[in-house]
Amino acid sequence: MNLFKKKTKESQPQYYMSAINVQVLNYDVYELGKSERIILSIVSFIVGAAVGYLFYGGIAKDVNGHPTVTTHVLNIIIMCIVGFFATKIFLPMYVTRKIEKRKDKLRVQFIDLLDSLSTSISSGKNVPQAFQSAKGDMMLQYSDDDYIIQELSVIIEGIENNIAVEDMLIDLGNRSGIKDITNFGYVFQTVYRKGGNIKEAIASCHDLLTEKIEIELAISTKTAAAKNEQNVMMIMPIILVTMLKLMGSDFAKNFTTPLGLVSTTVAVALFVTSYFVGRKLINIEV
Repeated sequence: MNLFKKKTKESQPQYYMSAINVQVLNYDVYELGKSERIILSIVSFIVGAAVGYLFYGGIAKDVNGHPTVTTHVLNIIIMCIVGFFATKIFLPMYVTRKIEKRKDKLRVQFIDLLDSLSTSISSGKNVPQAFQSAKGDMMLQYSDDDYIIQELSVIIEGIENNIAVEDMLIDLGNRSGIKDITNFGYVFQTVYRKGGNIKEAIASCHDLLTEKIEIELAISTKTAAAKNEQNVMMIMPIILVTMLKLMGSDFAKNFTTPLGLVSTTVAVALFVTSYFVGRKLINIEV
């Protein structure tokens, strides 16, 4: 049963309309606010323009080393081009990171929900009562704006409108892109509808998800040093080039020669490529 009217992947909205006519969040989409987009665009453009000027500024000077009109024009063009591409690269990276943080937060909150559900069912409550009780428990830990509170409100209202709990859990998993929640929905569907031990199923899922997060945290701790080293290595070329150019005009002049420009371009391409390859290698999924 598909509770949510989804658009095509190419035009995914930030919100879907649920079967009870309530807006529910699409966790795979993060839309930047107007002020947020402006600030991030300005900052990334300025940083990119400064780096572009550092590596490619000062081209086409005269024989005496004085800037010409061509030099100034090229400086502006280079800064605008690099600043533009810096914005185009940084904003999607920022959005991706926000989506990842959102999902990590929901995953942790969902584990707390399973813990509360397990306790409620153990005390003799049925499934609808357990979700009602779980919402009360969650509200002691989280605010009304937290994802799990909003999702619980939709689930409880759906129960009151005779919508299957497992269908709402599966749709939550699909909307969030978190396979663990989707899998729990299917397990819940099988156990609940066939009269299985729902308490044991919830407890097992809780233990598995908790163990998985602990493993992810351990991996994150192990790779933190490598990520920091990678970030330092990306900054080092900027620091070194800055130092070389400040040491004297002879060093700075070498960067504006044809050989210097080719070497700089190759070096920058290698560093950027190594950064993204390194991120892929470090990003270990459990």
